[in-house]
Amino acid sequence: MSAPSPTAVPSFRSRIGCDARSGYYAAPRRYRLHLTLSCPRCLRIAVTHSLLGLADTLPVTLLPAVPDAPDGGHQELRPLYEASSHQHPGPAAAPVLSDTWSGTIVSTHAPDILRDLARRFGGDGPDLFPRGAEEAVEGIGRLCEQDITASAQRAGEPDVDPAVRDTALTTLLDALGALERRLASQEYVLGGEPTLADVELWVTLVQLDTVHRHHLDAAAVHRITGHPHLWAYAKRLAAHPAFGPHLDLDGIARRHHAHCRGMEAAGAAVQIVDWAAYARG
Repeated sequence: MSAPSPTAVPSFRSRIGCDARSGYYAAPRRYRLHLTLSCPRCLRIAVTHSLLGLADTLPVTLLPAVPDAPDGGHQELRPLYEASSHQHPGPAAAPVLSDTWSGTIVSTHAPDILRDLARRFGGDGPDLFPRGAEEAVEGIGRLCEQDITASAQRAGEPDVDPAVRDTALTTLLDALGALERRLASQEYVLGGEPTLADVELWVTLVQLDTVHRHHLDAAAVHRITGHPHLWAYAKRLAAHPAFGPHLDLDGIARRHHAHCRGMEAAGAAVQIVDWAAYARG
């Protein structure tokens, strides 16, 4: 299985304010995103950035798929971290939202960055974090993190008690089943329009198929594939120009193998989606 992320506890959590009275306020080309597309947190930000059409407003610097510093960070980000926190003790990890005016970091906390992109930089793009839907969006995020990702990891651990593994697989399948029922009658996970919940779910499904599947047995993967509306939704979003072109499949594989602690299982041979058909060539 993959090693724990070195960025589990964010180092910087400033927010973008509403207007010029805020220390950090939305101004064209003031900020820069530093992302590695092999990281699910960064991939969510990249997709959101594209959905909102922010290429000219908020530039992006892409980093190597596998961190190149001994502590699991990126050498390129070290000056930003040092300028923001003298002798910063942890890795210089992505994602980073930096302020080019001061040369310092605004935030490394992906959920805050996503919400600030949607609320402060949205412009004429879709309303990805609509007022009144905050709890629903965050609920899908918890479902993805706890019931899908964490359960898939636990179900694929080689030395875990079989009863624990079975419980984890049941939790995973129940979560996928609930999403399957939603998507049987609506286009997006919260209704007729895309939101951050769709970004969250789509990246979670990418990780489930390209990373966690490798540690599950073939029977478990077969049961995971048995959600036709869910996987059709994943393919439909992958075909969207804001989603599929950000897929770095080679980078995801290299990042996974650089940190993986487990053995591949029979499910590794049972690919669910042909993601390469949607990735940028």
